[in-house]
Amino acid sequence: MGNAIQPLNTELIHRIAAGEIVDSVGAVVRELVDNALDAAATRISISLGPDLSSVEVTDNGMGLTWADLQQAALPHTTSKISAFEHLSELHTLGFRGEALYSLAQLGRLEICSRARAASTGWRVRYDLKGAVVVAEETAMAAGTTVTVTHLFETWPSRQQDATTKATQWLATIQAAIGEYALCHPQVTWQVYRDRRPWFSLAPGRSAKDAILQIIGKLVPEDLRCEVFAIEVPDATIEGCAAPEIQPDRPPAATLEVLAGLPDRYHRHRPAWVRVAVNGRRVSVNECSAAERWGPLEHSILNAFRQVLPRHRHPLCWIHLKVPARFVDWNRTASKSHIYLHEIETWKQQITQCIQQVLNLSTPSDASELQIRQFLKTAEAKGRYALAAPLNLSAQLPHASSDDELEARDANSLKLGSLRAIAQLHQTYIVAEHPSGVWLVEQHIAHERVLYEQLCQDWQSIDLDTPLALHRLSDRQVQNLARLGFPAEPFGPDLWAVRTVPKVLARRSDCLQALYELSHCTDPQPALVATACRSALRNGQTLTLSEMQILLDRWQQTQQPRTCPHGRPIFLRLEEQTLSKFFRRHWMVGKSHGI
Repeated sequence: MGNAIQPLNTELIHRIAAGEIVDSVGAVVRELVDNALDAAATRISISLGPDLSSVEVTDNGMGLTWADLQQAALPHTTSKISAFEHLSELHTLGFRGEALYSLAQLGRLEICSRARAASTGWRVRYDLKGAVVVAEETAMAAGTTVTVTHLFETWPSRQQDATTKATQWLATIQAAIGEYALCHPQVTWQVYRDRRPWFSLAPGRSAKDAILQIIGKLVPEDLRCEVFAIEVPDATIEGCAAPEIQPDRPPAATLEVLAGLPDRYHRHRPAWVRVAVNGRRVSVNECSAAERWGPLEHSILNAFRQVLPRHRHPLCWIHLKVPARFVDWNRTASKSHIYLHEIETWKQQITQCIQQVLNLSTPSDASELQIRQFLKTAEAKGRYALAAPLNLSAQLPHASSDDELEARDANSLKLGSLRAIAQLHQTYIVAEHPSGVWLVEQHIAHERVLYEQLCQDWQSIDLDTPLALHRLSDRQVQNLARLGFPAEPFGPDLWAVRTVPKVLARRSDCLQALYELSHCTDPQPALVATACRSALRNGQTLTLSEMQILLDRWQQTQQPRTCPHGRPIFLRLEEQTLSKFFRRHWMVGKSHGI
């Protein structure tokens, strides 16, 4: 018979809790950075010691008084909540009051801090129970430095992990700091390893400034970052009293969307589809630790579904800031999984805001790389090669702010401003724009137009003479029925279809289109396949008036950047670029050697 059930002693309970809260060096960094951000720090320095056996975090936040320092490392002490109802109104990243006490049990904890109103600071060392053992006054700048050494010395298995999993833990720390920087772009981050600089992130105004430093290959023109004021649900959360809403000051909720433009930047894996809520990157609601995606991530992927190439994934960072009563942080010790109330409302808001960001509402320039390659090819095949390579870096106003660049795009890209002037190889429409010349691929531009029309009006029509389809599988029959085109048995291995999409009814290849649709398990691929088959073909001659009609209709679409398969529709060459290429800035006298 097993041992009798008996209560655990207090020391063992605290040891178990400490091991759950701080299970790695990354958790140490997380807890200390949370405290620094809660202290309104704008500069945070993190130093990782040899073999990850120590961590030091310095900030320029509000600092701690001597009274605070005496209590800081005791169990369940915090300045952030004091009553049960405060759990439903959390405005800080930390709140449990267990982090510093856990660090005192798992290593040797020392805090140096000076409150902003104090003239001197204090250096305090704590024992395993969080009690002060050494305290002395010290001269220092306002802020706090927390140092933890001999990490996990009483936990041999964790200490071994710090050695065997060092690379993995370092990657986790680097990713976590990047996510903090996206949530708090106003903060300066400096990270050191073995007293040597490892990486740093400069402060900025938005997540766009941070991600350009995190992902080196990105350029500002690849991204759009917008902050939207969004509606707050009126429902009262169970257990929380609804706040009094003043007519002139409704509860504030914002949604920051940082997205890579689908014709510029996408990725092999969906690793950069991420969600943050109220200052922290999280997984939401039914997304457990074993599941890959939560409902908000699925909303992001669905919003990009028909603007990216097949098997490609977006870069999209969502930061949702909502009233505290909608968020339940008390789910896991790491606070990485939360419950978010009114989830369907937030999903709808996310989808709408992403669509606005991708629309904005017209296409943007071709990237510098596209222009460089285009002119390089043209130069190589030309009759005379230039003596020196072109310096196209001057064509993009790097000294301008992001707001100025976006304002320039918005002013130069107006609906209806493209004028068709020629057809090239019966494939591309050459269009004049106030800012330069555009090449628009006629088939995929028409495909985008038709696809959006079908999304709004997926009509079917009855045929006078049914079409006969041979050798359909049960799945194909089910797919056709699901799309609204039932196939009736008409003989051995023969089915009759009497209803077809209206756009295909008069086409000679309608039968082939039905076979194609029978393989679509979902309405979206069916819409894409129908639009692609119905669009005008490359090689088809168009008159100027037909080209202009197509351009006008294409510019009115919601997603003019790419076709439903994710291919780019246009290439834009600015007049400034052409002027640089043809050396139109040269003075006549200089060009003749005078």
